Amino acid sequence: MSQIGKNLLGEPDPTLLEGNQEMAGRIEAGDEAEDLARSFPKEQLPWAVLAEEALADGRTLEGYAYARVGYHRGLDALRGHGWKGHGPVPFSHEPNRGFLRALSALGQAAAAIGELDEAERIQKFLNDSDPEAAQELQR
Repeated sequence: MSQIGKNLLGEPDPTLLEGNQEMAGRIEAGDEAEDLARSFPKEQLPWAVLAEEALADGRTLEGYAYARVGYHRGLDALRGHGWKGHGPVPFSHEPNRGFLRALSALGQAAAAIGELDEAERIQKFLNDSDPEAAQELQR
C-alpha cells in the first residue's frame, strides 16, 4: 500500500472540553443567556445562545459580536486542553457544543455582513472540527 499523500503523523486525538456543572444547573433552572454570560464569561455556550438569539431577531451586528466572543473564549478553552490549532472537536461531546455553536453563528453573521472570506474560513473550520456539527447546526 502506498504511503503517498497519507499523513504519517496521524490525526490528533479529539479535543474534549470540560463541562461546567454549575452553569448546567443554572441552564436547567431556566436562567437567561445574558445572566449566564455575566456569571460565566469564559464559557462559550452563553455567548453562542446570545448570538443565535440576536441573529434570529435580525440584530446582525450584535449577533456577530456575541459569536466572536464565544469563538475566542472557545479557542482559549481548546488551547487549554491541548488543541494545537487543528484536529477533531466532536459535536457529540456536549461541552464542545458551545464553541461549535458560536463558530457556526459567527459564520452566519459574517456572511450576513458580507464578510464572505471569513464565512468560508469558518465553514471549513466547522467541517474540519466535526462534519456532524455543520449538519446539526445549519439546518
